[in-house]
Amino acid sequence: MRVETAPHTVQTVTKQFISMRSPTSTALDLVKNVPSLSVSTPDTSGMQGGMIQVRGLTDLDMALMIDGAPAAAAKYMSENLDSENLEMITVTPGSSATALPAMSAAGGVLEEHTHTAARKFGGMVDFSYGTNNLSREFIRLESGEIGNSGVRSYLSFSNSHSRSWMGSGINQRHHIDFGLQKDWDNGSNAKLFLSWNNADFTIDNYPTTQEFLRYKKTGEGWGRSAQSSSDNYWKNNLDHWNQIFLTAPVHIVLPAKFSFDLQPYFSFGQGWDAAPGGYDSAGQNLTSFFLQNSTKQVGAVSKLNYEIDRHNHITGGYWYENDYTDQSYPTGLTNTNGTPPSPWALYKTTSPYGQNAGYEIHGLFLEETAKYLQDRLTIHGGFKFVMVNSWTSDPYNRYSKNTTEPLPQLSIGYKINEHNQIYINAEGDYRQPSAVDMGWMPTSPNFLKNQYSIKEELGYRYNDKYIIADVAFFNYNVTNRIVNQYIGMNSFLPFSIGNQTMRGFDVSISGRPIHGFSPFASVEYLHATQDSDVMDPYTNTMIHSKGSQAVLAPHVVANFGLTYTYKGFFANGTVHYTGPQSVSVAGDQHIPGYVTDTLSLGYHFQPFMFAKSPTFRLNFTNLTGSIVRTGAMGVVYRGSDANTHPVWSGNSAPSTGYGNSFMVEPRFSMTGTISTSF
Repeated sequence: MRVETAPHTVQTVTKQFISMRSPTSTALDLVKNVPSLSVSTPDTSGMQGGMIQVRGLTDLDMALMIDGAPAAAAKYMSENLDSENLEMITVTPGSSATALPAMSAAGGVLEEHTHTAARKFGGMVDFSYGTNNLSREFIRLESGEIGNSGVRSYLSFSNSHSRSWMGSGINQRHHIDFGLQKDWDNGSNAKLFLSWNNADFTIDNYPTTQEFLRYKKTGEGWGRSAQSSSDNYWKNNLDHWNQIFLTAPVHIVLPAKFSFDLQPYFSFGQGWDAAPGGYDSAGQNLTSFFLQNSTKQVGAVSKLNYEIDRHNHITGGYWYENDYTDQSYPTGLTNTNGTPPSPWALYKTTSPYGQNAGYEIHGLFLEETAKYLQDRLTIHGGFKFVMVNSWTSDPYNRYSKNTTEPLPQLSIGYKINEHNQIYINAEGDYRQPSAVDMGWMPTSPNFLKNQYSIKEELGYRYNDKYIIADVAFFNYNVTNRIVNQYIGMNSFLPFSIGNQTMRGFDVSISGRPIHGFSPFASVEYLHATQDSDVMDPYTNTMIHSKGSQAVLAPHVVANFGLTYTYKGFFANGTVHYTGPQSVSVAGDQHIPGYVTDTLSLGYHFQPFMFAKSPTFRLNFTNLTGSIVRTGAMGVVYRGSDANTHPVWSGNSAPSTGYGNSFMVEPRFSMTGTISTSF
């Protein structure tokens, strides 16, 4: 925890903490003990992402960013970058910048800040081995400053391999990060970050309540099968994905107190998810695919800044973004060895049906920041007006819709003295389904209404030579809340559940190092209610949910952590608690509260020959071997509703499950890592 001064809640994960954790960690693993968040992850090898709950909302309501540009969704956060190239993570659970290129930030912003290229030639290398046959290798090369150009860069590569912790399955990931930076003497700078990710991992069987309880009582799991003759064979349940991400922010200092910022960004993904597709008329196994022929996001933010005087700074700008997905659902005969056929060949020859969807955004914004009373008083006001054209189409129909959204913001912070600060923040925010989510909806003019949120936050900070403390009270009013239902093959269908209200507070406190010990603790209390009755389309009946506890909104989230450093030795332990929560709109299905834990131990050795910082560390998760559900895969109308996808368990025949599907805390794991810079 560090001292913050922004007029809104800021929660930061620093490089010191990141370097203690396993290199396999994604950003989600690293923010599991942030005060406002409850995070679920399905594996410990960094192959997959997970899900976030934040103040009664989810990661679908958050802006997930890399260096100010929109990045992969939480479920695929491992695509973004390697943890060795992650300098810092900032979470602002109740606020987003006016100029931020995000269409959804009611739940705030999670931003990953990438590595800054070194000024001297060198590099870093590490090797990890651990539970579930995990092996991972990483190397980064730093060019240093190239001649006298002021340009410096780095290039890194990692290779990861692991087995599924539940059932059979092999997971593989290859990743490249590239960074380039140029600084000028007048304060101008340009930066580029490029990443490529290639992954093949086994799609998890996310258990229903019945499967989970059976495993807890008998040890009979729900994993994939090792038998190639089984429909549930792991090689016939794969996620294959290629992803490229690019952002290139530029800051130019102009004469007469002007400056200009331009941030273009681009991402392109292509791949497929395979799943058993039943049988043909001859009784042969079929494989069904969710084939994403193209998923593309391109955009840019331009800003003109002006220093009116030493007190006032004004910015005006324009945001453009285009999102597009082209997806199809071919089915074909499973290969005789149990592996899936080529979905590309099936799409071209046997299954021309497909669907594409997307949206185009135009946003205009204006903001001003004023500082008075020796900069003790900070006032920030901003307004963004967003115009969106959304569409969805198939070979037979095409529908589109135009919407506009006003997004105001006001923040005020006052530093009473060097130890105390108060702040207030209020803003509006909207959300619409992603392009991929819209691709799963029927092609029709009945688009979901945009979700709109009004948020208020009141906070107090205190720091001295002993402690750092932060208290934040919040109130959210959400109209047309959009949630997702899991439909199998790592895919989700959005639907609206009306209006909700979230109120609560966060308290966090951290002790400065005393004899090498640094404690941290936090607690959040949340009272979130459903303000509307909801129609269940599966039973065509009204769910009388008004006044009930909102779905995916635990009343209490708490954390405790302790860090110890002495000479070369370091250690960190964490404990996280999430309280009971509803996982159905009707409130008839819940999961109990749970506790998770982690432990990190390591030692920094003295430099030796070319090794400048030889380090050995051990990272442990789920030390107690808890068998707990850490979150729902999405939202269901009722716990008695049948699943929209078959439920598999080893070599058993598929069954129709009921209610929600869940992420379960992976079993105990240990990872050992040797690393050094050179």
